[in-house]
Amino acid sequence: MFCSISGVVPEEPVVSKKSGLLFERRLIERHISDYGKCPVTQEPLTMDDIVLVKTSEIVKPRSSQAASIPGLLGIFQNEWDGLMLSTFALEQQLHMARQELSHALYQHDAACRVIARLKKERDEARLLLSQAERQIPMSASAVAAANASALSNGKRAAEDEELGPGGKKIRPGISADIIVELTDCNSKLSQERKKRQIPPTLAPVDALERYTQLSSHPLHKTNKPGILSVDIHPSKDVIATGGVDTSAVIFDHPSGQILSTLSGHSKKVTSVKFVPRDELFITGSADKTVRVWQGSENGNYDCRHILKDHTAEVQAITIHATHNYCVTASLDNTWCFYDLSSGLCLTQVGDASGSEGGYTSAAFHPDGLILGTGTSDSLVRIWDVKSQSNVAKFDGHIGPVTAMSFSENGYFLATSAHDGVKLWDLRKLKNFRTFTPYDSVTPTSSVEFDHSGCYLAIAGSDIRVYQVASVKAEWNCIKTFPDLSGTGKATCVKFGSDAKYMAVGSMDRNLRIFGLPGDGAEES
Repeated sequence: MFCSISGVVPEEPVVSKKSGLLFERRLIERHISDYGKCPVTQEPLTMDDIVLVKTSEIVKPRSSQAASIPGLLGIFQNEWDGLMLSTFALEQQLHMARQELSHALYQHDAACRVIARLKKERDEARLLLSQAERQIPMSASAVAAANASALSNGKRAAEDEELGPGGKKIRPGISADIIVELTDCNSKLSQERKKRQIPPTLAPVDALERYTQLSSHPLHKTNKPGILSVDIHPSKDVIATGGVDTSAVIFDHPSGQILSTLSGHSKKVTSVKFVPRDELFITGSADKTVRVWQGSENGNYDCRHILKDHTAEVQAITIHATHNYCVTASLDNTWCFYDLSSGLCLTQVGDASGSEGGYTSAAFHPDGLILGTGTSDSLVRIWDVKSQSNVAKFDGHIGPVTAMSFSENGYFLATSAHDGVKLWDLRKLKNFRTFTPYDSVTPTSSVEFDHSGCYLAIAGSDIRVYQVASVKAEWNCIKTFPDLSGTGKATCVKFGSDAKYMAVGSMDRNLRIFGLPGDGAEES
Protein backbone atom coordinates (compact mmCIF):
# COMPACT_ATOMS: atom_id res chain seq x y z
CA MET A 1 0.00 0.00 0.00
CA PHE A 2 1.34 3.40 -1.02
CA CYS A 3 0.77 6.99 0.09
CA SER A 4 -1.61 8.86 -2.22
CA ILE A 5 0.66 11.91 -2.05
CA SER A 6 4.24 10.59 -2.22
CA GLY A 7 3.60 7.26 -3.94
CA VAL A 8 5.86 5.39 -1.49
CA VAL A 9 5.13 3.03 1.37
CA PRO A 10 4.19 5.28 4.37
CA GLU A 11 6.12 4.95 7.58
CA GLU A 12 3.10 6.16 9.62
CA PRO A 13 0.01 5.39 7.54
CA VAL A 14 -3.35 7.11 8.06
CA VAL A 15 -6.70 6.73 6.27
CA SER A 16 -9.32 9.39 5.37
CA LYS A 17 -12.78 8.59 6.68
CA LYS A 18 -14.37 10.40 3.76
CA SER A 19 -12.41 9.08 0.80
CA GLY A 20 -10.72 5.95 2.20
CA LEU A 21 -7.41 7.02 0.76
CA LEU A 22 -4.09 6.17 2.42
CA PHE A 23 -1.62 8.92 3.28
CA GLU A 24 1.66 9.48 5.07
CA ARG A 25 0.64 11.15 8.34
CA ARG A 26 3.18 13.99 8.28
CA LEU A 27 2.33 14.79 4.68
CA ILE A 28 -1.46 14.89 5.08
CA GLU A 29 -1.18 16.90 8.33
CA ARG A 30 0.85 19.60 6.52
CA HIS A 31 -1.53 19.61 3.56
CA ILE A 32 -4.58 19.98 5.77
CA SER A 33 -2.97 22.82 7.75
CA ASP A 34 -2.14 24.65 4.50
CA TYR A 35 -5.27 24.02 2.42
CA GLY A 36 -7.92 22.37 4.64
CA LYS A 37 -9.02 19.89 1.96
CA CYS A 38 -8.19 16.50 0.53
CA PRO A 39 -5.26 16.65 -1.94
CA VAL A 40 -6.94 14.05 -4.22
CA THR A 41 -10.70 14.68 -4.07
CA GLN A 42 -10.45 18.39 -3.07
CA GLU A 43 -13.21 17.85 -0.50
CA PRO A 44 -12.99 19.72 2.85
CA LEU A 45 -10.90 17.66 5.26
CA THR A 46 -9.82 18.05 8.89
CA MET A 47 -7.59 16.04 11.16
CA ASP A 48 -10.72 14.62 12.82
CA ASP A 49 -11.43 12.85 9.53
CA ILE A 50 -8.07 11.07 9.64
CA VAL A 51 -7.70 7.60 11.27
CA LEU A 52 -4.33 6.20 12.24
CA VAL A 53 -3.65 2.67 10.84
CA LYS A 54 -1.83 0.39 13.23
CA THR A 55 0.87 -1.71 11.52
CA SER A 56 4.01 -3.51 12.50
CA GLU A 57 7.29 -1.71 11.94
CA ILE A 58 8.22 -1.89 8.30
CA VAL A 59 11.81 -2.21 7.18
CA LYS A 60 12.10 -0.83 3.68
CA PRO A 61 14.10 -3.07 1.41
CA ARG A 62 17.04 -1.48 -0.30
CA SER A 63 16.73 -1.29 -4.08
CA SER A 64 19.05 -3.38 -6.21
CA GLN A 65 20.68 -0.29 -7.65
CA ALA A 66 21.49 1.03 -4.19
CA ALA A 67 23.08 -2.21 -3.18
CA SER A 68 26.37 -1.46 -4.96
CA ILE A 69 28.68 1.50 -5.49
CA PRO A 70 28.20 1.61 -9.31
CA GLY A 71 24.46 1.57 -8.72
CA LEU A 72 24.66 4.49 -6.27
CA LEU A 73 26.81 6.45 -8.73
CA GLY A 74 24.21 5.85 -11.41
CA ILE A 75 21.45 7.07 -9.11
CA PHE A 76 23.44 10.21 -8.25
CA GLN A 77 24.18 10.82 -11.96
CA ASN A 78 20.50 10.54 -12.85
CA GLU A 79 19.54 12.91 -10.05
CA TRP A 80 22.27 15.40 -11.16
CA ASP A 81 21.08 15.24 -14.77
CA GLY A 82 17.52 15.87 -13.63
CA LEU A 83 18.64 18.78 -11.50
CA MET A 84 20.57 20.34 -14.41
CA LEU A 85 17.60 19.93 -16.77
CA SER A 86 15.31 21.53 -14.18
CA THR A 87 17.76 24.41 -13.66
CA PHE A 88 18.01 24.96 -17.43
CA ALA A 89 14.22 25.06 -17.72
CA LEU A 90 14.02 27.56 -14.87
CA GLU A 91 16.66 29.78 -16.51
CA GLN A 92 14.70 29.72 -19.76
CA GLN A 93 11.52 30.71 -17.91
CA LEU A 94 13.39 33.50 -16.09
CA HIS A 95 14.76 34.83 -19.42
CA MET A 96 11.27 34.84 -20.95
CA ALA A 97 9.83 36.57 -17.87
CA ARG A 98 12.52 39.26 -18.10
CA GLN A 99 11.75 39.83 -21.78
CA GLU A 100 8.02 40.10 -21.07
CA LEU A 101 8.68 42.51 -18.18
CA SER A 102 10.97 44.66 -20.35
CA HIS A 103 8.34 44.80 -23.10
CA ALA A 104 5.62 45.70 -20.58
CA LEU A 105 7.75 48.48 -19.09
CA TYR A 106 8.48 49.86 -22.57
CA GLN A 107 4.78 49.86 -23.42
CA HIS A 108 4.01 51.61 -20.10
CA ASP A 109 6.64 54.27 -20.74
CA ALA A 110 5.39 54.85 -24.28
CA ALA A 111 1.81 55.10 -23.01
CA CYS A 112 2.87 57.66 -20.36
CA ARG A 113 4.57 59.77 -23.04
CA VAL A 114 1.49 59.64 -25.26
CA ILE A 115 -0.77 60.59 -22.34
CA ALA A 116 1.51 63.51 -21.41
CA ARG A 117 1.53 64.75 -25.01
CA LEU A 118 -2.26 64.47 -25.28
CA LYS A 119 -2.69 66.36 -21.99
CA LYS A 120 -0.37 69.12 -23.25
CA GLU A 121 -2.31 69.36 -26.54
CA ARG A 122 -5.58 69.41 -24.59
CA ASP A 123 -4.36 72.24 -22.33
CA GLU A 124 -3.08 74.22 -25.33
CA ALA A 125 -6.41 73.74 -27.11
CA ARG A 126 -8.30 74.89 -24.02
CA LEU A 127 -6.07 77.98 -23.76
CA LEU A 128 -6.59 78.83 -27.44
CA LEU A 129 -10.34 78.31 -27.07
CA SER A 130 -10.41 80.56 -24.01
CA GLN A 131 -8.45 83.26 -25.83
CA ALA A 132 -10.74 82.95 -28.86
CA GLU A 133 -13.84 83.28 -26.68
CA ARG A 134 -12.41 86.42 -25.08
CA GLN A 135 -11.80 87.94 -28.50
CA ILE A 136 -15.39 87.36 -29.60
CA PRO A 137 -17.41 90.62 -29.39
CA MET A 138 -19.90 90.96 -26.56
CA SER A 139 -23.00 89.83 -28.51
CA ALA A 140 -24.03 88.50 -31.89
CA SER A 141 -26.20 91.57 -32.50
CA ALA A 142 -23.17 93.78 -31.97
CA VAL A 143 -21.27 91.72 -34.52
CA ALA A 144 -24.08 92.03 -37.03
CA ALA A 145 -24.35 95.78 -36.49
CA ALA A 146 -20.62 96.22 -36.90
CA ASN A 147 -20.56 94.15 -40.08
CA ALA A 148 -23.53 96.00 -41.51
CA SER A 149 -22.02 99.39 -40.86
CA ALA A 150 -18.75 98.24 -42.43
CA LEU A 151 -20.26 97.07 -45.71
CA SER A 152 -20.35 99.45 -48.65
CA ASN A 153 -21.22 98.34 -52.24
CA GLY A 154 -20.66 94.73 -51.20
CA LYS A 155 -17.09 95.35 -50.00
CA ARG A 156 -15.78 95.77 -46.50
CA ALA A 157 -14.90 99.42 -46.00
CA ALA A 158 -13.66 99.57 -42.43
CA GLU A 159 -11.56 102.67 -42.14
CA ASP A 160 -9.00 101.06 -39.89
CA GLU A 161 -8.21 98.54 -42.65
CA GLU A 162 -7.70 101.09 -45.42
CA LEU A 163 -4.17 102.12 -46.19
CA GLY A 164 -3.10 105.54 -47.30
CA PRO A 165 0.12 106.80 -48.87
CA GLY A 166 3.22 105.12 -47.49
CA GLY A 167 1.21 102.10 -46.31
CA LYS A 168 -0.12 103.90 -43.21
CA LYS A 169 -3.59 103.11 -41.90
CA ILE A 170 -6.21 105.78 -42.45
CA ARG A 171 -7.82 106.85 -39.16
CA PRO A 172 -11.21 108.53 -38.83
CA GLY A 173 -9.74 111.25 -36.61
CA ILE A 174 -11.17 112.94 -33.53
CA SER A 175 -14.55 114.21 -34.69
CA ALA A 176 -16.04 117.62 -33.91
CA ASP A 177 -18.55 115.98 -31.57
CA ILE A 178 -15.77 114.35 -29.58
CA ILE A 179 -13.87 117.65 -29.40
CA VAL A 180 -17.01 119.29 -28.01
CA GLU A 181 -17.27 116.50 -25.44
CA LEU A 182 -13.63 116.95 -24.44
CA THR A 183 -14.01 120.73 -24.23
CA ASP A 184 -17.15 120.52 -22.10
CA CYS A 185 -15.40 118.09 -19.74
CA ASN A 186 -12.43 120.47 -19.51
CA SER A 187 -14.64 123.45 -18.65
CA LYS A 188 -16.56 121.53 -16.02
CA LEU A 189 -13.45 120.16 -14.30
CA SER A 190 -11.69 123.53 -14.40
CA GLN A 191 -14.61 125.22 -12.65
CA GLU A 192 -14.80 122.45 -10.05
CA ARG A 193 -11.08 122.71 -9.36
CA LYS A 194 -11.35 126.37 -8.44
CA LYS A 195 -13.87 125.53 -5.73
CA ARG A 196 -12.22 122.32 -4.55
CA GLN A 197 -10.88 122.15 -1.01
CA ILE A 198 -8.50 119.66 0.52
CA PRO A 199 -10.75 116.83 1.76
CA PRO A 200 -10.96 116.61 5.57
CA THR A 201 -10.50 112.82 5.32
CA LEU A 202 -7.04 113.20 3.74
CA ALA A 203 -4.30 111.52 5.76
CA PRO A 204 -2.27 114.21 7.57
CA VAL A 205 1.50 114.56 7.34
CA ASP A 206 2.10 113.13 10.81
CA ALA A 207 0.15 110.00 9.79
CA LEU A 208 2.33 109.46 6.71
CA GLU A 209 5.42 109.85 8.87
CA ARG A 210 4.26 106.81 10.86
CA TYR A 211 3.42 104.65 7.84
CA THR A 212 5.00 101.19 7.78
CA GLN A 213 4.56 98.02 5.78
CA LEU A 214 1.22 96.45 6.64
CA SER A 215 1.17 93.45 4.33
CA SER A 216 2.90 91.71 1.44
CA HIS A 217 0.96 89.67 -1.12
CA PRO A 218 2.59 87.23 -3.61
CA LEU A 219 0.41 87.88 -6.66
CA HIS A 220 2.63 86.79 -9.53
CA LYS A 221 4.60 83.71 -10.53
CA THR A 222 7.91 82.85 -8.91
CA ASN A 223 9.62 81.78 -12.15
CA LYS A 224 9.07 85.23 -13.69
CA PRO A 225 8.98 87.68 -10.77
CA GLY A 226 8.48 91.41 -11.13
CA ILE A 227 5.55 93.86 -10.90
CA LEU A 228 5.86 96.57 -13.57
CA SER A 229 2.66 98.54 -13.07
CA VAL A 230 0.05 99.14 -10.39
CA ASP A 231 -3.28 100.98 -10.34
CA ILE A 232 -6.04 101.47 -7.76
CA HIS A 233 -9.72 101.79 -8.63
CA PRO A 234 -10.84 105.35 -7.78
CA SER A 235 -14.13 104.29 -6.17
CA LYS A 236 -13.39 100.74 -5.00
CA ASP A 237 -10.64 99.48 -2.74
CA VAL A 238 -9.34 97.21 -5.51
CA ILE A 239 -5.75 97.11 -6.75
CA ALA A 240 -4.46 95.90 -10.14
CA THR A 241 -0.92 94.83 -10.96
CA GLY A 242 0.82 93.97 -14.22
CA GLY A 243 3.72 91.55 -14.14
CA VAL A 244 6.68 90.15 -16.01
CA ASP A 245 4.82 86.79 -15.98
CA THR A 246 2.49 88.12 -18.77
CA SER A 247 -0.55 88.33 -16.48
CA ALA A 248 -2.51 91.06 -14.72
CA VAL A 249 -3.97 90.48 -11.26
CA ILE A 250 -7.06 92.11 -9.72
CA PHE A 251 -6.64 92.18 -5.92
CA ASP A 252 -9.19 93.04 -3.23
CA HIS A 253 -7.37 95.11 -0.61
CA PRO A 254 -9.76 94.76 2.37
CA SER A 255 -9.98 90.95 2.15
CA GLY A 256 -6.45 90.37 0.90
CA GLN A 257 -7.79 88.01 -1.79
CA ILE A 258 -7.11 87.76 -5.53
CA LEU A 259 -10.34 88.48 -7.40
CA SER A 260 -9.12 87.56 -10.87
CA THR A 261 -5.96 86.75 -12.82
CA LEU A 262 -6.10 87.94 -16.42
CA SER A 263 -4.12 85.92 -18.95
CA GLY A 264 -3.86 86.54 -22.67
CA HIS A 265 -0.77 88.62 -23.29
CA SER A 266 2.27 86.74 -24.60
CA LYS A 267 4.87 89.06 -23.03
CA LYS A 268 5.23 91.18 -19.89
CA VAL A 269 2.37 93.50 -18.92
CA THR A 270 3.83 97.01 -18.81
CA SER A 271 0.77 99.10 -17.89
CA VAL A 272 -2.59 98.54 -16.18
CA LYS A 273 -5.43 101.04 -15.76
CA PHE A 274 -8.94 100.95 -14.31
CA VAL A 275 -11.70 102.83 -16.15
CA PRO A 276 -14.19 104.21 -13.57
CA ARG A 277 -17.21 103.14 -15.61
CA ASP A 278 -18.77 99.96 -17.01
CA GLU A 279 -16.28 97.80 -15.06
CA LEU A 280 -13.66 98.30 -17.77
CA PHE A 281 -9.99 97.50 -17.25
CA ILE A 282 -7.11 98.02 -19.71
CA THR A 283 -3.73 96.31 -20.00
CA GLY A 284 -0.79 97.13 -22.25
CA SER A 285 2.02 94.73 -23.02
CA ALA A 286 5.41 94.26 -24.63
CA ASP A 287 3.64 91.99 -27.13
CA LYS A 288 2.58 95.24 -28.93
CA THR A 289 -1.10 94.88 -28.00
CA VAL A 290 -3.58 96.55 -25.67
CA ARG A 291 -6.50 94.60 -24.21
CA VAL A 292 -9.77 96.07 -22.97
CA TRP A 293 -11.39 93.83 -20.35
CA GLN A 294 -15.03 93.84 -19.28
CA GLY A 295 -15.79 92.98 -15.66
CA SER A 296 -18.83 90.90 -14.73
CA GLU A 297 -20.94 90.48 -11.62
CA ASN A 298 -19.17 87.24 -10.65
CA GLY A 299 -15.82 89.05 -10.51
CA ASN A 300 -14.40 87.60 -13.73
CA TYR A 301 -13.08 89.72 -16.59
CA ASP A 302 -13.59 88.95 -20.29
CA CYS A 303 -11.48 90.40 -23.06
CA ARG A 304 -13.70 92.82 -24.99
CA HIS A 305 -11.18 94.27 -27.46
CA ILE A 306 -7.63 93.49 -28.54
CA LEU A 307 -6.02 96.63 -29.97
CA LYS A 308 -3.19 95.91 -32.40
CA ASP A 309 -2.32 99.31 -33.84
CA HIS A 310 1.21 99.56 -32.43
CA THR A 311 4.27 97.93 -33.99
CA ALA A 312 6.47 97.90 -30.87
CA GLU A 313 6.12 97.49 -27.12
CA VAL A 314 3.23 99.39 -25.49
CA GLN A 315 4.77 101.27 -22.56
CA ALA A 316 1.96 103.37 -21.10
CA ILE A 317 -1.83 103.77 -20.92
CA THR A 318 -3.67 106.83 -19.66
CA ILE A 319 -7.45 107.31 -19.27
CA HIS A 320 -9.21 110.53 -20.27
CA ALA A 321 -11.31 112.32 -17.65
CA THR A 322 -14.53 111.52 -19.58
CA HIS A 323 -13.73 107.79 -19.03
CA ASN A 324 -14.76 107.26 -22.65
CA TYR A 325 -11.32 107.45 -24.26
CA CYS A 326 -7.76 106.42 -23.60
CA VAL A 327 -4.30 107.01 -25.04
CA THR A 328 -1.61 104.36 -25.44
CA ALA A 329 2.07 105.18 -25.95
CA SER A 330 4.55 102.82 -27.60
CA LEU A 331 8.21 102.41 -28.47
CA ASP A 332 7.16 102.62 -32.13
CA ASN A 333 7.26 106.42 -31.57
CA THR A 334 3.49 106.89 -31.81
CA TRP A 335 0.58 107.39 -29.45
CA CYS A 336 -2.98 106.25 -30.22
CA PHE A 337 -6.27 107.83 -29.15
CA TYR A 338 -8.98 105.16 -28.68
CA ASP A 339 -12.74 105.13 -28.26
CA LEU A 340 -13.20 102.60 -25.44
CA SER A 341 -16.76 101.57 -26.32
CA SER A 342 -15.87 100.46 -29.87
CA GLY A 343 -12.16 99.79 -29.47
CA LEU A 344 -11.54 101.96 -32.54
CA CYS A 345 -8.30 103.90 -32.92
CA LEU A 346 -9.48 107.39 -33.83
CA THR A 347 -6.01 108.76 -34.48
CA GLN A 348 -2.41 107.61 -34.31
CA VAL A 349 0.10 110.43 -33.83
CA GLY A 350 3.76 110.06 -34.73
CA ASP A 351 6.73 112.26 -33.97
CA ALA A 352 7.11 114.75 -36.80
CA SER A 353 10.51 115.91 -35.52
CA GLY A 354 12.22 112.77 -36.80
CA SER A 355 13.31 111.60 -33.36
CA GLU A 356 14.12 107.91 -33.20
CA GLY A 357 13.25 107.51 -29.51
CA GLY A 358 9.94 105.83 -28.77
CA TYR A 359 7.46 106.81 -26.06
CA THR A 360 8.10 105.34 -22.62
CA SER A 361 5.41 107.11 -20.55
CA ALA A 362 2.19 109.10 -20.99
CA ALA A 363 -0.41 110.88 -18.85
CA PHE A 364 -3.48 113.03 -19.40
CA HIS A 365 -3.75 116.39 -17.67
CA PRO A 366 -6.60 116.24 -15.10
CA ASP A 367 -8.73 118.48 -17.34
CA GLY A 368 -8.22 116.25 -20.37
CA LEU A 369 -7.17 118.68 -23.14
CA ILE A 370 -3.42 118.28 -22.56
CA LEU A 371 -1.44 115.08 -22.96
CA GLY A 372 2.09 114.54 -21.69
CA THR A 373 4.47 111.94 -23.16
CA GLY A 374 7.98 110.91 -22.21
CA THR A 375 10.46 109.47 -24.67
CA SER A 376 13.39 107.07 -24.55
CA ASP A 377 15.70 109.93 -25.60
CA SER A 378 14.97 111.95 -22.41
CA LEU A 379 12.38 114.39 -23.81
CA VAL A 380 9.02 115.37 -22.32
CA ARG A 381 6.45 116.49 -24.89
CA ILE A 382 3.18 118.31 -24.20
CA TRP A 383 0.38 117.82 -26.75
CA ASP A 384 -2.87 119.63 -27.52
CA VAL A 385 -5.34 116.74 -27.72
CA LYS A 386 -7.82 118.58 -29.95
CA SER A 387 -5.29 119.32 -32.68
CA GLN A 388 -2.81 116.52 -31.84
CA SER A 389 -0.02 119.07 -32.09
CA ASN A 390 3.10 119.25 -29.94
CA VAL A 391 2.79 122.56 -28.08
CA ALA A 392 5.74 122.29 -25.69
CA LYS A 393 8.90 120.29 -25.14
CA PHE A 394 10.90 119.87 -21.93
CA ASP A 395 14.46 118.60 -21.96
CA GLY A 396 17.10 118.18 -19.30
CA HIS A 397 16.56 114.59 -18.20
CA ILE A 398 19.17 111.86 -18.58
CA GLY A 399 17.93 108.50 -19.83
CA PRO A 400 14.38 107.41 -20.75
CA VAL A 401 11.51 109.20 -19.06
CA THR A 402 10.13 106.32 -17.01
CA ALA A 403 6.97 107.93 -15.60
CA MET A 404 5.01 111.16 -15.34
CA SER A 405 2.18 112.48 -13.22
CA PHE A 406 0.11 115.68 -13.34
CA SER A 407 -0.89 117.26 -10.05
CA GLU A 408 -4.57 117.73 -9.33
CA ASN A 409 -3.97 121.48 -9.05
CA GLY A 410 -3.41 121.50 -12.81
CA TYR A 411 -0.14 123.45 -12.62
CA PHE A 412 2.56 120.91 -11.81
CA LEU A 413 3.95 118.03 -13.82
CA ALA A 414 6.39 115.55 -12.27
CA THR A 415 8.59 113.38 -14.51
CA SER A 416 11.09 110.68 -13.57
CA ALA A 417 14.12 109.37 -15.43
CA HIS A 418 17.57 107.92 -14.80
CA ASP A 419 18.76 111.16 -13.20
CA GLY A 420 15.84 111.52 -10.75
CA VAL A 421 12.64 113.58 -10.73
CA LYS A 422 11.97 116.98 -12.28
CA LEU A 423 9.02 119.24 -11.45
CA TRP A 424 7.67 121.48 -14.21
CA ASP A 425 5.49 124.59 -13.92
CA LEU A 426 2.97 124.34 -16.77
CA ARG A 427 2.13 128.05 -16.50
CA LYS A 428 5.69 129.14 -17.27
CA LEU A 429 6.78 125.92 -19.04
CA LYS A 430 9.95 125.56 -17.02
CA ASN A 431 11.58 123.25 -14.51
CA PHE A 432 11.43 124.68 -10.98
CA ARG A 433 12.78 121.82 -8.87
CA THR A 434 14.82 118.63 -9.29
CA PHE A 435 15.14 115.69 -6.91
CA THR A 436 18.15 113.39 -7.21
CA PRO A 437 17.38 110.84 -4.50
CA TYR A 438 19.61 108.05 -5.83
CA ASP A 439 23.12 107.57 -7.16
CA SER A 440 24.08 107.81 -10.82
CA VAL A 441 23.56 104.10 -11.50
CA THR A 442 20.09 103.85 -9.90
CA PRO A 443 17.21 105.13 -12.06
CA THR A 444 13.98 106.53 -10.67
CA SER A 445 11.28 104.10 -11.82
CA SER A 446 8.06 105.85 -10.85
CA VAL A 447 6.60 109.17 -9.71
CA GLU A 448 3.02 109.76 -8.59
CA PHE A 449 0.92 112.60 -7.12
CA ASP A 450 -1.91 111.54 -4.83
CA HIS A 451 -5.43 112.47 -5.91
CA SER A 452 -5.54 115.57 -3.71
CA GLY A 453 -2.23 116.87 -5.07
CA CYS A 454 -0.82 117.21 -1.54
CA TYR A 455 1.76 114.41 -1.68
CA LEU A 456 4.28 113.16 -4.21
CA ALA A 457 5.75 109.63 -4.14
CA ILE A 458 8.99 108.55 -5.82
CA ALA A 459 10.12 104.95 -6.34
CA GLY A 460 13.60 103.66 -7.14
CA SER A 461 15.94 101.82 -4.81
CA ASP A 462 13.51 102.90 -2.07
CA ILE A 463 10.17 104.77 -1.82
CA ARG A 464 10.07 108.43 -0.76
CA VAL A 465 7.09 110.66 -0.03
CA TYR A 466 7.29 114.46 -0.33
CA GLN A 467 4.87 117.09 0.87
CA VAL A 468 3.78 119.22 -2.07
CA ALA A 469 4.49 122.95 -1.69
CA SER A 470 4.54 125.96 -4.01
CA VAL A 471 7.08 126.74 -6.72
CA LYS A 472 9.29 128.73 -4.34
CA ALA A 473 8.71 126.84 -1.08
CA GLU A 474 10.69 123.76 -0.11
CA TRP A 475 9.23 120.32 -0.79
CA ASN A 476 10.09 118.28 2.29
CA CYS A 477 10.68 114.53 2.26
CA ILE A 478 8.38 113.36 5.04
CA LYS A 479 8.96 109.60 4.82
CA THR A 480 11.38 107.10 3.25
CA PHE A 481 10.43 103.42 2.98
CA PRO A 482 13.18 100.87 2.29
CA ASP A 483 12.71 98.46 -0.58
CA LEU A 484 11.87 95.28 1.32
CA SER A 485 11.85 93.09 -1.78
CA GLY A 486 15.59 92.54 -1.69
CA THR A 487 15.84 93.42 -5.38
CA GLY A 488 16.88 97.04 -4.82
CA LYS A 489 14.30 98.24 -7.34
CA ALA A 490 10.80 99.47 -6.53
CA THR A 491 9.12 99.77 -9.93
CA CYS A 492 5.76 101.45 -9.27
CA VAL A 493 3.86 103.26 -6.52
CA LYS A 494 0.25 104.40 -6.13
CA PHE A 495 -1.66 106.25 -3.40
CA GLY A 496 -4.91 104.78 -2.09
CA SER A 497 -8.03 106.83 -1.41
CA ASP A 498 -7.22 109.93 0.71
CA ALA A 499 -3.60 108.71 0.86
CA LYS A 500 -4.69 106.31 3.61
CA TYR A 501 -2.28 103.72 2.23
CA MET A 502 0.26 103.20 -0.57
CA ALA A 503 0.59 100.23 -2.95
CA VAL A 504 4.13 99.46 -4.10
CA GLY A 505 5.37 96.98 -6.71
CA SER A 506 8.94 95.75 -6.96
CA MET A 507 11.00 93.34 -9.03
CA ASP A 508 9.89 90.44 -6.86
CA ARG A 509 6.36 89.02 -7.15
CA ASN A 510 4.91 90.72 -4.07
CA LEU A 511 2.55 93.68 -3.82
CA ARG A 512 3.35 95.61 -0.64
CA ILE A 513 0.90 97.81 1.26
CA PHE A 514 2.18 100.68 3.43
CA GLY A 515 -0.03 102.52 5.90
CA LEU A 516 -0.88 103.04 9.54
CA PRO A 517 -1.14 99.85 11.61
CA GLY A 518 -4.73 99.21 12.60
CA ASP A 519 -6.25 101.03 9.60
CA GLY A 520 -8.02 97.94 8.35
CA ALA A 521 -5.12 96.06 6.79
CA GLU A 522 -3.77 92.98 8.39
CA GLU A 523 -0.11 92.37 8.71
CA SER A 524 1.24 89.34 6.94
